[in-house]
Amino acid sequence: MTNAKTTHIPVETNGKTRTQPASSRSRTSTLINKSNYISRDLSWLQFNDRVLDQARTPSRTIFERLKFLAITASNLDEFFMIRVGSLYNYIDYSKERVDYSGLRERPFKKILFEAIQAFTKTQHQCFQQELLPEFSKNGLQIAKVSELRPEEQAQVANYFMYTLFPMLTPMAYDNYRSFPLLMNKLMCFGVVTKGSSVDKEEERLSFVQIPQNLPRFYEIDREDTLVFVPIEEIIRTHIDKLYRNIEILQLSLFRITRNGDITLEESDDIEQDFIDEIKIKLKTRKTGRAVRIEVERGFSERTIRTLRKRWGLEEDNIFVTDSLLDYTGLFQIALHDEFRDRIPSISPSVAPVGMNEPDVDIFELIKKQDLLLHHPFNSFEPVLELLEAAAEDEDVLAIKITIYRLSKNSRVSTALLKAAENGKHVSVLFELKARFDEENNIREAERLQKAGCFVIYGFNRYKTHTKLMLIVRKEDNQVVRYVHMSSGNYNESTARLYTDIGLLSAREGYGQDISEFFNVITGHSQPLGYRNLITSPNTMRDALIALLRREAENAAKGLACGVVIKINSLEDQRIIDELYLASQAGVPIKLIVRGICCLRPQRKGLSENIEVISLVGDLLEHSRIYYFHNNGKPQVYGGSADAMVRSFDRRIESLFLITDESVLSQIITILDINLKDNVNGYVMQEDGSYVHKVPAAGEVLVNLHEAFFDMQGLLQQPTQLFMDKKTR
Repeated sequence: MTNAKTTHIPVETNGKTRTQPASSRSRTSTLINKSNYISRDLSWLQFNDRVLDQARTPSRTIFERLKFLAITASNLDEFFMIRVGSLYNYIDYSKERVDYSGLRERPFKKILFEAIQAFTKTQHQCFQQELLPEFSKNGLQIAKVSELRPEEQAQVANYFMYTLFPMLTPMAYDNYRSFPLLMNKLMCFGVVTKGSSVDKEEERLSFVQIPQNLPRFYEIDREDTLVFVPIEEIIRTHIDKLYRNIEILQLSLFRITRNGDITLEESDDIEQDFIDEIKIKLKTRKTGRAVRIEVERGFSERTIRTLRKRWGLEEDNIFVTDSLLDYTGLFQIALHDEFRDRIPSISPSVAPVGMNEPDVDIFELIKKQDLLLHHPFNSFEPVLELLEAAAEDEDVLAIKITIYRLSKNSRVSTALLKAAENGKHVSVLFELKARFDEENNIREAERLQKAGCFVIYGFNRYKTHTKLMLIVRKEDNQVVRYVHMSSGNYNESTARLYTDIGLLSAREGYGQDISEFFNVITGHSQPLGYRNLITSPNTMRDALIALLRREAENAAKGLACGVVIKINSLEDQRIIDELYLASQAGVPIKLIVRGICCLRPQRKGLSENIEVISLVGDLLEHSRIYYFHNNGKPQVYGGSADAMVRSFDRRIESLFLITDESVLSQIITILDINLKDNVNGYVMQEDGSYVHKVPAAGEVLVNLHEAFFDMQGLLQQPTQLFMDKKTR
């Protein structure tokens, strides 16, 4: 056995360094690079880096950049709660988990945390070196108490004594007191004190948690500057008021993140009260296993040692910063009323194609033609108008809808209540497991149930993620079914921020399929099949694989072929493998994947015909569109499902076939502009990294977040995603 010489990679912790053998790191990197799949979690970090890139774009205003930095922090919080939390479910209970990278749970945890440490370092550099220097010229300042004018310091002292002081509670931890509950995502001071000389006590440790129901910054309005004083700096300055006659030796400001993965296990106990189960699980978010500690540099070793021992954490779980703790607080600055005009507003929505008359009867319009809504370029108003009209229309017999997320003071919920009051049959499937919206959904579902609606509280086994609405209306001597099918939620707030597609139609084929679908999810019906829907958890993956194989067969025959898929995430291995096979058969494949992409493009002999781009910009890309060229007779689906294991196996999802020629032209145009965008686009490389598209000299700028406000103009331009085989 030979002893190979190894070098070491330094990792900094509170000014000290620990080392890791470079040979071990090299073996890990080799294993990751050899895999034909990209790690889901490492791919997600690449996505958050693309969001951070928006904060580092000098052409944006400082307030836009602060907003994007805050978004990256919020994203990372959720990543730790859900993805890292899930990883610890395997680590803590010795359950086997092999990542797409080929690594087992502990080696993967090491490489993942190295990547997160590097990302957070870039976050801090962005804030300190790129954003803070821009503050003074933009009329704002983040200041410590010592930097304030005397009269301002008095004002802050008054705020502490009469607002903060009564809310703060020192929580001692010693031989007589149990360890206090420290809440998820709240900043906290670890305070090391020493007793008076009279009682000769040893050093003690206590905690002061900062209240969550107060603004992150105290605001002082000067003549030409708005000063933001971090609440923790106010408490730090006056914390001695909580420890009278006690010497404070050290203060350590930290913030913990807890495991928030409350995925429900499958249960065959039909007597179980499902709502109570959800409510109980929600409480674990407050007391779940700690997975991260963020702490200011110069922290007390005793404090962090105590926390690590208490929660079973390692050095790489500790994230040390010289900067502001918790960038999510920057939303208070970025979205401040004082600076509202400093963030470019979204252009007013335009009428969808085909909706040219302002006061047309919504039922008559939909009966005459299918109506594609492309949000936020088209308003969500037609959907709300249809639902509100249905609630009041005496000829409407029933309304059925699936709800995943609602806005606060939701017009959707109000319309459903009105419909029930007016004696209509209202069926609502509320998904109680919609992450972080569980409590709001429970509350709204109970309101509707009390009003007489038939409410289904989701399913133990599956999460209902599909977005469908059915309105049954009596017209003359027949019944007409009006449907809405969408990639987005029935949430009028996010419809202004997310790009989504929705289809309004009165086609009998859609109505029949969706009626059958609701019979499945509200009863025990088992339809033989659908004409225009692909659904999960039973058939979606196989249906998509069949469509991919048809393109491969067309390629083998020398026929025109091609695939374009626009989704949020691509993670399902069977779909990825079929994409690889189609690529090897000669099918040109273009993937528009906003976030996670576990497929490795442009690998020789594997995926040379696959291109992947990601679009990250002012709006959150949320549409799901599946395009199959089909020898010049495109077959295109839209809907709620991403290409993920959970979408195919653990969710109730649907994709709807586009049958109207006008709508099909619009969908193809949407995909075409997505691919042409050279402002928001990032091209994925074979190694999983991304390169921002840069327009060539003289190239026309294409920004999809601006272009779609003129869909009528875009439709006048020639668009063909794939040419015939002989001209390709």
